[in-house]
Amino acid sequence: MLQSKSSLVLTGFVAATVFITGCQLPNPYTGEEQNAKATNGAMIGAIAGAAIGVASASKKDRAKGALIGAASGAAVGTGIGYYMDVQEAKLRKQLKSTGVSVTRSGDNIILNMPNDVTFGVDETVLSSRAKEVLASVALVAKEFDDTRLHITGYTDSSGSDSYNLRLSQVRANEVGQYLMQQKVAANRVVSSGRGESSPIADNGTPAGRAQNRRVEIVLSPMS
Repeated sequence: MLQSKSSLVLTGFVAATVFITGCQLPNPYTGEEQNAKATNGAMIGAIAGAAIGVASASKKDRAKGALIGAASGAAVGTGIGYYMDVQEAKLRKQLKSTGVSVTRSGDNIILNMPNDVTFGVDETVLSSRAKEVLASVALVAKEFDDTRLHITGYTDSSGSDSYNLRLSQVRANEVGQYLMQQKVAANRVVSSGRGESSPIADNGTPAGRAQNRRVEIVLSPMS
C-alpha cells in the first residue's frame, strides 16, 4: 500500500533530523554547537523540502522524493542559520563596550541603539559616537551582503503623537543614510519611524523614557 503524502513528509523530516543531529560540529566563531541556532532553520527547511519532494515526485517515488527533499531543505535552512550565527558573532565583537545591545530572535539579529549613543535630546543630527558605531555595523554588513537592514526609530511619550512620529522617522532616515554613505547598498536598507508606539519601559519615569528613545536595526536574511 502506498504511504500517504503526510506520512512521507514526516518520514523525510525524521530522516533529515537524524542527519542533522549526527553532524553537529562546533561553530568556529561562536564556540557553540553548529545546531545551536541553525537547527530551527534546518527543521523548517526539512519540512518544506519533504513536502516539495513528495509533490514533485511520481507516486512510486514519493518516499524517495520526501527523503531527498527533506535533506536538501535541511541543508539550506542550516546554511541560513549558520550565516546569521557568524554575522552575530562579528557584530558582538565590533560593538563590544559601545552601549549597543545585540540580541538574536530566530534568524534576525537586533541591534538596540539607545538615544545617548545616537542623538541628543530632541535632535536629529548623529553624534560622533553614533557614527563610529554605525561604521562598525556597516563594516560587518558589507561583508554579509545577503542581509537586509530594517531601521526603526522610537521616541518616548513626551510631545504630540504626530511630532514624535516625524522625529522617529527622521532619525531612522539619518541612520539609514549614514549606513549608505558607508557603502551599504541602498536596496538593503529600509527605514521607518514608530514614534512613541512599542515602548520597552515605563514612560512615567525619566529612566524609562530614556530607554524608549532608541533606534533599532534588525538584520535579517534577504533570501
